[in-house]
Amino acid sequence: MAVISVVVLLLAAFHHGDGTLRFASYYGDHMVLQKSPQRAVLWGYGPEGEQVTVYLTGPFPQKVSSPPVTEGIWQVTLEPVDAGGPYNVQAESESSKCNLTDVLFGDIWLCGGQSNMYFKTSQIFNASEELALSSKYPHVRPFMASLNMSKTERIDLIQVEIPWSVPTASVLAEFSAVCWLFGRYMYDTLKYPIGLVESCWGGTPVEAWSSSRALKQCGLQQSEDGSLMDNTVLWNAMIHPFLNMTIYGAIWYQGEANAEYHKDKYNCSFPAMINDWRMAFHQGSGQQTALDFPFGFVQLSTYKNNSTDDGFPDIRWHQTADVGFVPNSRMKNTFMAVALDLPDKTSPYGTIHPRDKQDVALRLTLGARAVAYGETGIPFQGPFPKQILPIEMSIIIIYDQVVSVTSSKNMFEICCSEKNVSCEPKSFWFPAAIVDWNQTSIQLFAAQCPVSKVAALRYAWRDWPCEFKACPVYDASGNLPAPPFITNRYTGNQNIWKST
Repeated sequence: MAVISVVVLLLAAFHHGDGTLRFASYYGDHMVLQKSPQRAVLWGYGPEGEQVTVYLTGPFPQKVSSPPVTEGIWQVTLEPVDAGGPYNVQAESESSKCNLTDVLFGDIWLCGGQSNMYFKTSQIFNASEELALSSKYPHVRPFMASLNMSKTERIDLIQVEIPWSVPTASVLAEFSAVCWLFGRYMYDTLKYPIGLVESCWGGTPVEAWSSSRALKQCGLQQSEDGSLMDNTVLWNAMIHPFLNMTIYGAIWYQGEANAEYHKDKYNCSFPAMINDWRMAFHQGSGQQTALDFPFGFVQLSTYKNNSTDDGFPDIRWHQTADVGFVPNSRMKNTFMAVALDLPDKTSPYGTIHPRDKQDVALRLTLGARAVAYGETGIPFQGPFPKQILPIEMSIIIIYDQVVSVTSSKNMFEICCSEKNVSCEPKSFWFPAAIVDWNQTSIQLFAAQCPVSKVAALRYAWRDWPCEFKACPVYDASGNLPAPPFITNRYTGNQNIWKST
């Protein structure tokens, strides 16, 4: 495979090589560059054959020169810079100069997905209070790519929607709420600059954000009808341009569009996209972005109350590569915010767009602190079964942590089989009521069939399983909901079933 950074430089020259010395579109005043131990990459366009020298002036100045401009492109990689600033960056060739001012060094997080990531800060609960806090976070800097598609991979953005900015209420009103809240919550913990890059588009499937390489891994063919459902069109225009930028990690809120579109492929296409992004950013940045950079995502919230459709439950399961939790062996260095207990019946933007993005971002932040930053002692996952014991007329579920439980008649469901075969979401499922619990286990009453015939168990397998923060199983604090699961006694993840 050709090194991606070489390819993107040649493509850049083709599209932008007019000889003017300037930075690429996503560099600008007030920006954040990736801090040490990674090294920030700077690139742009310049006069053919001239050498470009970049001067970093500020707390720790440095000077670095590029090779001669080739095909209209120059690029330099700075020495590692500790978090802080501000810095000025000046690029000089023999014939001209260009500058960036008020540049900070910190961690860069890319925020992607569809409409719930695109959902603006001005639309959330308590928006006015949130927007009023903007002046207290001058070191959390937003940037937003414009909505554009492309049939071919672009080296640079076609257009910028929000240039790098010191946050103000007017800027944040139009910026992703989940992205902003995640950034400011992380700043409260890390106490150094955070750069937030929003690149998302409502109503889009994972296939549009994936390269052809990733899609081929899942047997998905190229599609071309000129719509947002086309494979690769947003990867080409809104992700590929960022490959030369050094980033720390990514967060993602998407999946609603795949509840009907290639749903059964999502357990492949989503992990494949994550791994492909990691490889591409690593190569595009000259190995500065980590090959396994942390990737967080939001497990889908809710859409239709009382729906019997399995679209959302299936996608929630597939978001974890059919394991039920992350990180796991197929999705390493990932973290997840469970959101199925955050419905919003009265959202003026439709129930598919709940306004409580604060809890979503807080749960993402806990995952980032534990997984991306290695902070110990941080609860970031809800309870998950580690053992299931069928006993007489009951099923005992033993969890991997202390649980907080409220009674429920139908959140757990069982499937019976006379022939000891596995059950599927479309099989007949019967409610199994919670009849007792202790610190680490729950007892269910299997009324519909003998325990010996119980072939499968599932939890919260509905589009809208519970009301706001009212699911029956949480962690000890009552803040982190148990994720949904489905487990078969005779196939798949049957290893947690124990005979008595």
